[in-house]
Amino acid sequence: MRTNKFIKITTAVCVGLLVLGTYSCKDAKKEKVAEPEVVEETSNAEPFFDLSLAQWSMHKMIREDGVDPYSFAEKAKNWGFTGLEYVSQLYNPELEKANYSEEAMANFVAKSNAEAEKHGMKNVLIMIDGQGNLAVNDEAERNETVEKHKKWVDAAAAMGCHAIRVNLNGSTVPEEWIKNSVDGLTKLATYAKTKKINILVENHGGLSSNGELHAEVMKTVNMDNCGSLPDFGNFCIERKPDSWDCLKEYDKYKGVKELMPYAKAVSAKSNNFDTDGYDTGIDYVQMLQIVKDAGYTGFIGVEYEGSEISEEAGIIATRDLLIKASNEIE
Repeated sequence: MRTNKFIKITTAVCVGLLVLGTYSCKDAKKEKVAEPEVVEETSNAEPFFDLSLAQWSMHKMIREDGVDPYSFAEKAKNWGFTGLEYVSQLYNPELEKANYSEEAMANFVAKSNAEAEKHGMKNVLIMIDGQGNLAVNDEAERNETVEKHKKWVDAAAAMGCHAIRVNLNGSTVPEEWIKNSVDGLTKLATYAKTKKINILVENHGGLSSNGELHAEVMKTVNMDNCGSLPDFGNFCIERKPDSWDCLKEYDKYKGVKELMPYAKAVSAKSNNFDTDGYDTGIDYVQMLQIVKDAGYTGFIGVEYEGSEISEEAGIIATRDLLIKASNEIE
């Protein structure tokens, strides 16, 4: 820290001047104002959370540049993270080809574990996509989706993760969606409990991005291993036809506040940054205040999705913003 550097320099100066008999350390301290030193120490305080990296932050590297997804642990370590949040779809080329066989899943687990151990990283969770819809009206389809997710519960348990993240896609009618979501989550969480794995729902579009409805689902399920994964930026309820542009967005700060009582993980979405390093669309100081006020002290995962700078630069900028913003809250 710069404060420590100042102390070392001051001490060295004091010693030198004492030898010359022209000055004293006591006098040197009087020349310095104590308050800036305290402020400096506070501004470099450790954050109240741990830092993990969402693998989605490097999906372009993997899909477009040919980066090996199994280099995730090494890269995250080099970028200053301690936790890993895997993304299932980034391993689909090999897993789909093998039809998610036991052998293929075991290979994914073994290789991921070996890399995490090699680089001293902690496996935190796996984000699951493309394995069916947990909130559809058709109960048979919901049950099939639950079955597809079980292999990922098993994988998470074998990797020492605490959770998998799922999506609640399905009905667009609120009453139906809530009922279907409760059914699908309860069935999956009941299985996951036998493996000591949490089932987490991210606000990931549609009705899952309605904080009030999402929280109602969590409250109704009422299982200690079923919770939320609030994402700072995924609050688009409805998109424009044939476009990714958002037509209707839920208040992101209200949504995170509603989901935090059930949170077992948190995702720090980022896109673009101003010249001072702040995200242009999300007030990180306000978001972290909400997270801290909820008593959360676990991992916060960096999930950079911007395009103005490279993925690596965006990951580092988001990491630094989280640390800076954590020192600006109460």
